[in-house]
Amino acid sequence: MKTTVRIAVDVMGGDHGANATLPACRAFLTRHEQAELLLVGQAEILAKAADWPRTRCVEAAEVVEMHDPIEVALRKKRHSSMRLAIEQLRGDSPAADACVSSGNTGALMALAKVLLKTVDGIDRPAIAASMPNAKGGATTVLDLGANVDCGPEHLLQFAVMGSALVTSVTENESPSVGLLNVGEEVIKGSEVIKRAGELLRAADAAGQIRFLGNVEGNDIFKGTADVVVCDGFVGNVALKSAEGLASMVSAMLRQEFSGSLLARASGVLALPVLKRFKARVDHRKYNGAALLGLRGLVFKSHGSADALAFERALERAYEAARHDLLERVHERVAATLQSA
Repeated sequence: MKTTVRIAVDVMGGDHGANATLPACRAFLTRHEQAELLLVGQAEILAKAADWPRTRCVEAAEVVEMHDPIEVALRKKRHSSMRLAIEQLRGDSPAADACVSSGNTGALMALAKVLLKTVDGIDRPAIAASMPNAKGGATTVLDLGANVDCGPEHLLQFAVMGSALVTSVTENESPSVGLLNVGEEVIKGSEVIKRAGELLRAADAAGQIRFLGNVEGNDIFKGTADVVVCDGFVGNVALKSAEGLASMVSAMLRQEFSGSLLARASGVLALPVLKRFKARVDHRKYNGAALLGLRGLVFKSHGSADALAFERALERAYEAARHDLLERVHERVAATLQSA
């Protein structure tokens, strides 16, 4: 376990930019005395953090905007805060142990793949994030949008990497894995899913993962498995649906109760339950998706993240680096390849 963790932060990314990232970084430093931050951004923004403890600033001349095409981030904005933040992870003695950005997801993934490369044995990096479940914990789901079309081998790789992520963050040495499908039966699903199930069962028999079998969409929120694997199309739909539910509850809490006396009374009675539910499914608490499969720890914060949510993304990156997630992924992938 690392004693000091250094995190490179793209302070310019996201819908709110430094208005969210800087307060989050300040709060994070206050809570973690063994953390150091490398703030990457434009000079006038970094000046606000010039006297912060355990902080170093890296000036960037450009910013990758949320609407920028991937080609612009890769080829034209070579001095962007996003690119320079990722570059802090490169080399034999990297300046940072992890990187966090709330900028353009496509650009972040593309830059990370080009600059860091993938781990041996991993064809495609995946986006993994946590979703709240009924057991009071969270279910890690991947992929959430990086790979729309996946083969069986990719789903196996996602299971291996997701297991390593859960182990590093929760210290659960044997997390359970479920394969998202239209039913629990082995005979159900597409040919890709059926073949993926075969590979996952073989990996379970070899002791590489703990595979429970097929799971359905509601199992994500039941907490049936610690890790649920799927292709990026399905995963992104599940993520947006969960965020939409949370937004709906927030809207219900904001609206004033009107109508008859009975309707207002019913609203008052329901209010405590709605508030507890809103707090439970608040997506800000689960912010911070890991880009797994890279030769460096990169975490993606939601683009609309406020200071509370961005601080949570910093927390996730900190815990992953502190518990050697990168090494755990390398070890699990190597073990899988050896027995393949």
